[in-house]
Amino acid sequence: MTGGSAPHEVPGAPHIDLHLHSTASDGATVPEEVVRSAVAAGVHTIALTDHDTVAGVAAARAEAAKGPLHVIAGVELSAYQGEQEVHLLGLHIADLERMDQGLDAFRHARHQRGVDMVARLNTIGVKITFDDVLSEAKGGAIGRPHVAKAMVENGWARDLRDAFDRYLGAGRPAFLPKKRLTMIDAIAMVHDCGGLAVLAHPGAECNKARLAALKLHGLDGAEVIHPSHSIEDRRRILEGLDSLGMVPSGGSDSHGATEGARVVGAMRVPLEWLERQLERVHAQRRAAGQA
Repeated sequence: MTGGSAPHEVPGAPHIDLHLHSTASDGATVPEEVVRSAVAAGVHTIALTDHDTVAGVAAARAEAAKGPLHVIAGVELSAYQGEQEVHLLGLHIADLERMDQGLDAFRHARHQRGVDMVARLNTIGVKITFDDVLSEAKGGAIGRPHVAKAMVENGWARDLRDAFDRYLGAGRPAFLPKKRLTMIDAIAMVHDCGGLAVLAHPGAECNKARLAALKLHGLDGAEVIHPSHSIEDRRRILEGLDSLGMVPSGGSDSHGATEGARVVGAMRVPLEWLERQLERVHAQRRAAGQA
């Protein structure tokens, strides 16, 4: 069971959505539209957490300034624990310029990876261009979904799943691994920029032992409410966080969906969790001399 209500979700209470994507990475809607969707859904606070970029935050905040919504600066980093890829949310980023500089090398690597994937596709007869990929990315950080969309648009795949299954998935002809950021370095990057490091959608594999091990490296918390989490996942993760003095988070992980659990604001994350995060981030900034 995923996405259903849980005891800590109070219908009608102020709620937040701290995991959202825009066209700054692989989302389908511009940052301004993400904000308008959140306002329409009655959300109190959002975090824009595009993949490996904070480029959409300024536009989101400018749009939010027109109304009651609050926008937290965030990012979703792709990191590695050994050979396992994990995602880390950086929330409450204070120094956007420093984060942007730290991510610059990874954006260049994403760009080159896109070029090389197109070249591999061309060698096996899939005739798309890198300009096709850039058109799909619309200025955002380039990823495999943009290559897949270009393939679909040009008739080389039925849909995104088909593109990944036949060409872009691990072990397929056009697959190339991403430049790797270790989990330890990702956590340090977030802290250096004044933010909280939160494990994204850890799911059924997340337990107290895993959280405790990552806490030793500075992890601040984890997502509890996420469309992929069952009620049991939420209970187990939240209990682990509470017992370790770590903070919970959650969000829809919306990439521009118009229905279902991944619509902006659909997951109804309690406002109280934001207050707990703010207490922690302010304490950490004071301790680090960043306040």
